[in-house]
Amino acid sequence: MKENYLFKNTIQTEEELRSIIGFPSELVNNKVITYLDKHCLEFISKSPFVVISTSHEFGFCDVSPRGDKTGFVQVLSEKQLVIPERPGNKRIDSMRNILSNPRIGLLFFIPGLGETLRVNGKATLVTDDELLDNMSFKEKRPLLGIGVEVDECFIHCAKAFKRSRLWEPNSWTDKALLPSAAKIIFEHAKLPNTSVDSIQKRLEEGYSKRLY
Repeated sequence: MKENYLFKNTIQTEEELRSIIGFPSELVNNKVITYLDKHCLEFISKSPFVVISTSHEFGFCDVSPRGDKTGFVQVLSEKQLVIPERPGNKRIDSMRNILSNPRIGLLFFIPGLGETLRVNGKATLVTDDELLDNMSFKEKRPLLGIGVEVDECFIHCAKAFKRSRLWEPNSWTDKALLPSAAKIIFEHAKLPNTSVDSIQKRLEEGYSKRLY
């Protein structure tokens, strides 16, 4: 492993940053809205995947994915939405962050579409029976919901997806060459009486029996 690289030239001010990046166009500045209009509603209704960004009161950040059947995020009004919380690994990083700092950023994806929808706002953890019942799947309600009060939303362009060719199957790495999650967990956790195979079986059991 190499030693840490010493960054010799760093940017300290927005003025320095602007001298390199420049300024957004009038179109970019004006595309931000403060509510969920019909276009945002359609986007969310077709999205099976959203990434959640949170940080705790001291600024430590976390990014966490949420995925479910298409349109799983429930829109309550033009200023409110709710994300169902299904069973996970119980680290509850995002939710612990929300308890100390309600600011949240969301990035909605639609498979095959390069553009994404960004939504920023304030989050709260909700346990309303009626809301959770409405988000039940296979007769199982979410454990709770992440409610979001929308402050701003806008479409993000597709340049990152075009550069990465994310949705192009012919650019994907052969499955046989992909990293093994079980092997990574085994080597990171270093728990006694475990093996790569036992962790793989544990993962597969969770995927098949504890999605909801």
